Amino acid sequence: MRILIIAVGSRGDVAPFTGLGRRLFAAGHQVTVATHDLFEPSIRGADLDFHPLPLDTREELTERLTAEGARGQLRTTVEFSRILAAHARPMAAAILDAARQADMLLLTPAGWIGTHVAEALSLPSMGVYLQPMTPTREFPPAMVTTRALGGRGNRWAASALLNLGQRPFRTAVAALRDDLGLPPIGTTAWLARLRASRWPICYGYSPTVVPQPADWPDWNHTAGYWWPAADPAFTPPPEVADFLAAGPPPVYIGFGSMPFADGTAVSALLLAALRKAGLRAVVNSGWAGLSGAGGDVLTVADLPHDWLFPRMAAVVHHAGAGTTAAGLRAGIPAVPVPFMVDQPFWARRLALLGVTPEPIPFRQLTADRLAAALTRATGDSRYRERATDIAARLAREDGAAAVLHVVNGSL
Repeated sequence: MRILIIAVGSRGDVAPFTGLGRRLFAAGHQVTVATHDLFEPSIRGADLDFHPLPLDTREELTERLTAEGARGQLRTTVEFSRILAAHARPMAAAILDAARQADMLLLTPAGWIGTHVAEALSLPSMGVYLQPMTPTREFPPAMVTTRALGGRGNRWAASALLNLGQRPFRTAVAALRDDLGLPPIGTTAWLARLRASRWPICYGYSPTVVPQPADWPDWNHTAGYWWPAADPAFTPPPEVADFLAAGPPPVYIGFGSMPFADGTAVSALLLAALRKAGLRAVVNSGWAGLSGAGGDVLTVADLPHDWLFPRMAAVVHHAGAGTTAAGLRAGIPAVPVPFMVDQPFWARRLALLGVTPEPIPFRQLTADRLAAALTRATGDSRYRERATDIAARLAREDGAAAVLHVVNGSL
């Protein structure tokens, strides 16, 4: 079967699909990942086919979100939807072009517009999501809040978000369906059709981290993590190997694709926290251009988390889904510093799992608070013990199995 994965977003939204794609390929399927040009090397490096999608997520996220400054979860989610909606027509055209050579579509949340393409081409499709999106009474919608709203409130809020999230796309969807020869359909009717058809969704995170809600339908599956494809030829740069060998395990600090208005000020804050805690650190420059200097701090570009994290004493990160998963897999304590969208949700999950002393929302980050959290994370053995236990559980899971089951069932 020719499988097309539509992966829209930043690095953390794309990287897990290199691993899932490799697993599908190993099972005998031909796999193409349609994503942004920025990620073509990682797709081809996993020996998967690549199809370009419009939108430079690094440029758009950095310019639009940095210009607006720090904001709440809901406002950031709305702004991200507007960014995607501005590119909806060319995105749909690119998905259609790629789908003409496919037998099945696997769609990430930001690639949901592909359901209309699949309908027009009479292709089976399914969701492959990295964040919980299906409404439930058990927790509020992960993309907008961590505040419990009560059972009915949690479910209502998530349902409302699914409807409201389509509003910026209404004009583009209407035009796309007209181009495809499909009849018009409203958002409520479209969502109802997906439910009635038992449209499958596989969630690429562990049930150890977020247990499957009891009120989810049985065509929604909490599958387990899809780890990014490993590079068997990777060797660390000499300066990294030398730094690690020169002293005790350092902590990792990196905020991935998060944009900052002033990366220099954030870098200074991080260095002050490290001095207060008396710790060595590997700092990932990321999209914000973080930097550090001195014998106890090494600044690096992207390094494979599966290689780097097990060599760290703790990880400070933005609590993106992918980095959260990598830290848990490595079995090390975390200090999450969530910024926006689903990150507070994952930060709270880390706290519930007992692998972090406390999440520190970015707007509340200070050198003193970070230093205190790092001291506890690295000095209290209970965090490491709990993290080691979680890592052992994750090692026994097979996150791609549920996806393979659904895909093979569509043959």
